[in-house]
Amino acid sequence: MQEFFSMGGYAFYVWTSYGLAFLVLLLNFVLPQQHHRHLLKMLARKQRRAEHDHLNPQA
Repeated sequence: MQEFFSMGGYAFYVWTSYGLAFLVLLLNFVLPQQHHRHLLKMLARKQRRAEHDHLNPQA
C-alpha cells in the first residue's frame, strides 16, 4: 500500500496533478452556476425596473 502512495518516488508530482485536475473540474462546475445565478438576479432587477418605469412614467 505504501508503494501505491509513494508512486515510485513521483508521488508529489502525481498527487499534485490529481489535485489540480480535481480543482479544475470543481471550478468548471461551480463558476458557471455562480454566473448563472448572477445573470438571473441581474435580469430580475432589470425587469422590475422596466415594470416600474412602465407603470410610473416620468415626463
